Order: sequence, then C-alpha cells, then structure tokens
Amino acid sequence: MNSPKIAFFDAKPYDMESFDNMNKEFGMQIKYIKNHLTADMLSLTQGHDAICVFVNDFLNQEVISGLIQNGIRLIAIRAAGYNNVDLRAVFGKIHVVRVPAYSPHAVAEHAAALILTLNRKTHKAYYRTRDFNFSLNGLMGFDLTGKTAGIIGTGKIGKILIKILKGFDMKVLAYDSFPDQSYATQCGFQYTDLDTLYRESDIISLHCPLTKETRHIINKDSILRMKEGVMIINTGRGGLIDTQALIDALKTKKIGCAGLDVYEEESEYFFEDFSDSIITDDTLARLLSFNNVLITSHQGFFTKEAISNIARTTLENIHQYFQSGQLTNEICYKCEASTCRKKINGTCF
Repeated sequence: MNSPKIAFFDAKPYDMESFDNMNKEFGMQIKYIKNHLTADMLSLTQGHDAICVFVNDFLNQEVISGLIQNGIRLIAIRAAGYNNVDLRAVFGKIHVVRVPAYSPHAVAEHAAALILTLNRKTHKAYYRTRDFNFSLNGLMGFDLTGKTAGIIGTGKIGKILIKILKGFDMKVLAYDSFPDQSYATQCGFQYTDLDTLYRESDIISLHCPLTKETRHIINKDSILRMKEGVMIINTGRGGLIDTQALIDALKTKKIGCAGLDVYEEESEYFFEDFSDSIITDDTLARLLSFNNVLITSHQGFFTKEAISNIARTTLENIHQYFQSGQLTNEICYKCEASTCRKKINGTCF
C-alpha cells in the first residue's frame, strides 16, 4: 500500500523531533496531535490507517468502537506498558503493537538514582547550599553495602537494576512468576517468595507489569509484613501501589521513604506543566507534602537513546504491518495479553 497515514496523539516537542528524524527512513505520513486520545478526539482519526498513542491515552470500549468505525487498522503504543488499552474490546478488530524494550538501562538507572537520592538526600543538600546553608543536620543516610534489596519483577529492567545494586555489594532477593535461575546464579542473587522479600528487604523496587494479579501488590497487608523504615521504589506502573496505604505507612514511619516515578492517577498531571495552577488531586498533593517522598514525572525512560529506540521500533512496527502483515511486537488478548506466540500467517485472528 501507499505510505500509511498515522494520527499521533499526545505529541510533545521531543516526540515530534525524534519521530521526524527517524521517519526520514520510512516516509510515513504523520499527523501530530497535542491532545490525548479521548472519545471527543475520535474525529481526528478519520482518514488515517493507524494511530500512535502513549501511556496516558486511554483506549476504552467507547474509544475503540469509534476507531473501528473510522477504519483504523493498527494501534501502535510507543511504550512497553499496555494497561491503558482494553484488549478484550479490541481483540479480533484492530491489531495492537508496542515497544517491548526501548532502554531498560534508562529505567534501571533512574531507579538507582532514586535510591541514592533518597538515601543521601542530595536533593535537599542542593537546595540548602543554594541558600548558603551548609549544615548536615537531617542529611544522614546509610551504607548500601550489606543491605538487602528486594526486586519484584526480573525482566530486562529488573535484571539491570540487580546488576547495579550488586555493584554496591548489596544482597539481592528477587520475586518473579517466571524466575530466571541461570541469571540468578550468574549474577549472585536469590529468588524467594514475596513474604520473605517483604520481611527481609531494606529497599523494595517494583519492576513487574501491571496486571490483575499485581495491582496493589504493595498494600496495607503487604506493608505490615515489611521491615520498619523500608524504602519503596516504583518506576513501573502507579497501580502497583495502593496509594492510600502508602500514605498511611509514611505517616506512621513504617515506610521510611518512597521514590515514585509513577502514580495511580498520573494521567491528568504527568507530562504536563501545572506550575501556575492549583493541584486539585488531594492524594497527589499529600504525597508531595512528605519530605521523605521523591516524585518524578514518569521520566525514567527519558534518555536520548530510549527516545530514539521508541521512534525506530514504533515506526518499524507500523511499516512491517502495512508492508507485509508482520506483527513482531503484537499484544494479544487471546494469548493472555502478552507478545502473541500463536500467529498464523502473521496474524492471530
């Protein structure tokens, strides 16, 4: 077919620059739209073959019905996560592809940065010295050497973070539904059950996908099983943590500190500038009020290498489908919402 027409939603300046540079190799027709994809925006998909969306574009049944009516054949998610798409509603009607790995190093390194910053309080020290305050009161941290890190999810990101933390001579416990024992032996860490991980870890970092089984994996009950003063790190998905339970545990000091690159209700705020506005989300405002909570706005992925890889893989996904029907990075509800392994002639349905 001729060059496919793509409606590109939630377009930021860095997205447009990266995709335009990469598109010189593909020659596709991309229409950039600054708004999120909602039911009100469906008219903008008319006359297009595919849409490109990000993590805060929510494709529910209403939106998907509109996309089907407008003749959209492919949904290209320029991210690894896909919990924002109703796969049941889309199955058998529109194919969905994603970017399974754009830079696991970027996210793992950001998780390590959150750990180091929270522990040594470098963010506080920066502001103090800018005000000519050189006191050390309140800045004491602890040696990572000899401490125990609990890693939930040992995909590419989790494995890289384990390697980083082993470099600090930390003991690492890990939990995963599909443990990689050979890598554990090679890297020198131990798989265990969640109860043991909760009980023994000084730092817990989340790197599992958001599913029905993992939603609120950090909750009131699991927090009660943790060490007093544990550090929680989340660079995965906001829904992995019950935010109210986190706030309650921060208030009682059961959780000593938290580093969050994601938040349950982030879609309204993250990636946008509200510096001259009032935040009406009381839960987010409460989190921001804690001096032992460090929040970054879903920037773990945000490196030059990652942005370039996202653009290349997304455009390759679209190019392959419209040129040959190939769906290398398809997400399939029938195949348990993972990369489809049951393709027949390039398609599952």
